Amino acid sequence: MSANDMIFALALASNLNKQQHFNLAYQHIQSWGELELSSIYQIPCRDGVGHEYWNAACLLMTQFTLPEMQLRLKQLERLSGRVRPSHQISLDVDLIAWGNDLSTMQWNEKKQPFALDVKIPLYELWPHHELKVTGCIFPKVDFKLGAVLSG
Repeated sequence: MSANDMIFALALASNLNKQQHFNLAYQHIQSWGELELSSIYQIPCRDGVGHEYWNAACLLMTQFTLPEMQLRLKQLERLSGRVRPSHQISLDVDLIAWGNDLSTMQWNEKKQPFALDVKIPLYELWPHHELKVTGCIFPKVDFKLGAVLSG
């Protein structure tokens, strides 16, 4: 890790052509730096409207600045065909926290309080006490990056 590197904690979600959009997201985000991925969890829609989501998290180490990362995330969502507002989400990528190391990360206050679909996958990568959830178990998705899409 160089002195200019930043760590970004990202939350990813999709409930429309999920495999296709997670492939797209992972391929782009991997090209931006060193990436650590969580498992993908299948979690019901928060408001009970719409299809179940695939939810995951990642930690990305990169030389991008915060404004550069915010711009790239919005571009990635647009590339996936994201339409707002809608209950059919091709790809949602939220910036949850950032910093130079995990002990000094700054939370994105616009995203707080964090929902279960953010906390569960992110805790797998970064066991921070604010992300800990007990008593909730959701199925994990068997996902292989670059896998051929089926039905």
